[in-house]
Amino acid sequence: MDDSQSVATLMDSTTSKIQQLQKAFAELESYRAVTLNLKWKQLEEHFHGLERSLKRRFTELEDQEREFEAKTTEAREMLEKREAAIMAKEQASLQRLQEKRDAAVSLITNALQKHRKVSSAEPAVVYSEDHGKATVVEEKAPDAMAAESNLEVLKMSSENDNVEVKAYPQLVKLCQEMDSEGLHKFISDNRKNLAAVREEIPVALKAAVDPAALVLDSLKGFYNMEASNLDGKKDSNLLGLRRTCIMLMECLSILLKGLDQRSVSYIISGNVKERAKAIAEEWKPKLDDLDVDDNNGNSLEAHAFLQLLSTFAIDSDFDQEDLSKLIPMVSRRRQTADLCRSLGLSDKMPGVINVLINSGRQIDAINLAFAFELTEQFSPVSLLKSYLAEAKKVSSPVRCGNASPTVQTEVNERELAALKAVIKCIEDHKLEGQYPVDPLQKRVSQLEKAKADKKRATEVAKPQPKRPRASGVVGHGPRVTNVVADKNFYPRMTDRYPQYIYDRPYVYPGLTDNHVPSLLGSAYTISPGHGNFFGNGLNGFQYQAAAYLH
Repeated sequence: MDDSQSVATLMDSTTSKIQQLQKAFAELESYRAVTLNLKWKQLEEHFHGLERSLKRRFTELEDQEREFEAKTTEAREMLEKREAAIMAKEQASLQRLQEKRDAAVSLITNALQKHRKVSSAEPAVVYSEDHGKATVVEEKAPDAMAAESNLEVLKMSSENDNVEVKAYPQLVKLCQEMDSEGLHKFISDNRKNLAAVREEIPVALKAAVDPAALVLDSLKGFYNMEASNLDGKKDSNLLGLRRTCIMLMECLSILLKGLDQRSVSYIISGNVKERAKAIAEEWKPKLDDLDVDDNNGNSLEAHAFLQLLSTFAIDSDFDQEDLSKLIPMVSRRRQTADLCRSLGLSDKMPGVINVLINSGRQIDAINLAFAFELTEQFSPVSLLKSYLAEAKKVSSPVRCGNASPTVQTEVNERELAALKAVIKCIEDHKLEGQYPVDPLQKRVSQLEKAKADKKRATEVAKPQPKRPRASGVVGHGPRVTNVVADKNFYPRMTDRYPQYIYDRPYVYPGLTDNHVPSLLGSAYTISPGHGNFFGNGLNGFQYQAAAYLH
């Protein structure tokens, strides 16, 4: 503003300066004989023009200054309003947070007071056989105090969720009672509706005093000592129990995903982690006795071990290199990709895929390559062609020789299973544009027609038994065989050449999946086994069908 005033003062003094200049010019004119009137008028007009121009420019600058000051004032007022609104929101958020904290403290305090009242009011239980003998007193341990606090926090974290179990309310009762054995029995009794039961278990676990402890209790019979001398693959009860254990750990993981970090730390406490680590340390040596060939990428033992580490967040206590060596044992399990990501094994996948390829399990390798977006490094079409080439290489020596009909039938069935596996893989991953399936379908039709013709010829050639005479005297009756034996107990094909399952899609969840897959229950209805070709002869181009039993 001082500069503006000085400029205005100078402009006001312009007239006086012009008058002084006129006097000086008049004096100069008096010394000359020639008049200078015309020149003075020009000078006077020039200076007056400069004066008007300066005043106009000065006026424009003053207008611009006033406009700038108005905009600055408006912007300052807007910023003050926004700052006030932000402060109001922060204050409201802090108030709501404080209310939630106070509510949580109140719930925990009430739970502790309730526990103290129950503990102090509950009399000791005295057992005495007669008056002359000493009494035995058993007091109830106060271990449930921390668990009750965990329950209150769990309820707070899920207060907006629908915690009602609609179809199976008995699940809630079993969880409230921390009855792990009853939970196993309930799942076994309802195995026909296992998908629906599985959907409700995570909700029912919220009713448990300690959901993590309940799941850990359910793992006690995973390695049943009574069944240790038997083949675990043939013990349907043990297989069902192990699948239930895995399912309960998965359901606990689903429950934890819906909670905040504070609630998760309450449930998966330090004591829970130590207990889970002890179980894992007990299980780990047993995995060394597993035969990779026999598991066909579908090992329940390895799956349960990895799921235990993932659910209870104890994978940091184990070497990642050792964990990655277990992945080929579970390569056919639908949860494999999620487990690998949860355990931080994504960077180990190229090595795992190479192991699968070298073992003749190209289809498993392709599934993992798609799950971890490694298809540029491992070409699916090349792997499928290699898989079929190995299948034909295995079959060709038998075809060229004088093979028996039984051997030739098994060879054809192995090739048929390999072709169907390749076709299914192409359809699952939409590779029809890169690998047309029409030639493969034609070959499948040829093999199926030959199989049907062989079956009809066998039925025609089978001798018919003689019927008993009308007089009641029996002649040569039909030969009695062990017809009550289970057909599946003596399969036409040995376990060395298991069959593949084609009745459901087999896809790993992709990298973008951050939710629980909709096919969570499907893996507990059938167990897809994988072929075990390891480049050693006739192994590995069929897949075994084995039902999941609970």
